[in-house]
Amino acid sequence: MRQDLLSPAAGARRKSKRVGRGDGSGHGTYSGRGCKGQRSRAGFSMRPGFEGGQLPLIERLPRKRGFVNIFRTEYSVVNVKELSVFRPGSEVNPETLVSAGLVKSLRQPVKILAEGDITHAISVKAHRFSTAARAKIEAAGGTVEEVGYAASSD
Repeated sequence: MRQDLLSPAAGARRKSKRVGRGDGSGHGTYSGRGCKGQRSRAGFSMRPGFEGGQLPLIERLPRKRGFVNIFRTEYSVVNVKELSVFRPGSEVNPETLVSAGLVKSLRQPVKILAEGDITHAISVKAHRFSTAARAKIEAAGGTVEEVGYAASSD
């Protein structure tokens, strides 16, 4: 197939509306702008949400409380009880959590939380641990290590 032979599907492209080309065109005289007024003038522009001086909808509604921190770090959460699927003495890291299906992807850092219990000793490497989760893993004879996190740019 050659690129010079490609064309858009029938009806996909419309001709632009040519205004101000005489009354016979159907878009003459006022060129689709109506008669007089702010919107008929050249250079007209209105900011989004402006309602002609009436109190705009955005101001009539109750304001949203608080704020959203756009720099917040979202973690993939794994509870201590979910770590019991690993054999005693095994090493658990973010890659093994993905292969076990406990974490969907490595795009987010992994945080271990303390819900549930673990009965055997394992070595856990993750980006963050809650204080209680760290205590439970170490109480079972395991080890805990925090690893650094570099955000992926995809």
